[in-house]
Amino acid sequence: MKEEISAEIKIENSDKPTIDRNEFISKLIKIGAGTLAATIVGNGMLNTASTVFAKGKSETLVKRKYHYGMVIDTRRCVGCRACVLACKAENKTSPGVSYTVVFEEILENRPNDKPVFMTKPCFHCEQPPCTDVCPVSATYKREQDGIVVVDYDRCIGCRYCMTACPYSARWFDFGENYPAVEQGTDWAKVPSPEYNQFRKREHEQSPIGNVRKCTFCLHLQDENGQYNKADGHWPACAKTCTGKAIHFGDFNDPNSEVSILLRERQYIRLKEELGTSPNVYYLI
Repeated sequence: MKEEISAEIKIENSDKPTIDRNEFISKLIKIGAGTLAATIVGNGMLNTASTVFAKGKSETLVKRKYHYGMVIDTRRCVGCRACVLACKAENKTSPGVSYTVVFEEILENRPNDKPVFMTKPCFHCEQPPCTDVCPVSATYKREQDGIVVVDYDRCIGCRYCMTACPYSARWFDFGENYPAVEQGTDWAKVPSPEYNQFRKREHEQSPIGNVRKCTFCLHLQDENGQYNKADGHWPACAKTCTGKAIHFGDFNDPNSEVSILLRERQYIRLKEELGTSPNVYYLI
């Protein structure tokens, strides 16, 4: 049974082309009957962001030193999944663990029958439900930049955070390995740069048995917590995107690419009615 999905569209610049609201909602309802909605949107509604600043539980606006997030252009994504492969190579994730995934859905009466692709990393929410349920405080939101992380040494693998995440953006490491790792090749000896901890994948050692997730490749930050796009120190998915659909940056900087895109384009955030305030925006 199709469930109605509502969307609120924000138009920041009247000179930009707009989309008829009813037409857009009609398309979303069609998606709601398919895999994309069932996996990403579920029963939720789509609404626009009300602010690009963090909002604490006291409803007081908080401005961090950095406020990192993504803006993903659904018009430019071609579904090549280069971002998925780049992420796995950068973070050396195991089978069954993918920090970013790409969903697609065919819409009726769409020009050239082009499907809609949506890249889905962790949303690094301002109010992440995953952190509230962790019994050992292994997952938390970093004060300096708002990135949600997992402490592998504290995580007990209970997977409460996976259940609490409304976006299914967390993965459990069951200890599986790719053949190149199992065969003891040179690639197996290369440690993962995640969290700048450079852990080697060893039997029953973390992150095996832990919950894992996208970190916005924070290991590429410099000592000041900044990324350098010119030097290639940038999240692997955004750096590799062939269609230039994935944009990453600091929302605290009004001149950053992500801030400019939100001022100039229509956008939505997923399941915003849950109060999570995700830091991933989708241009429509």
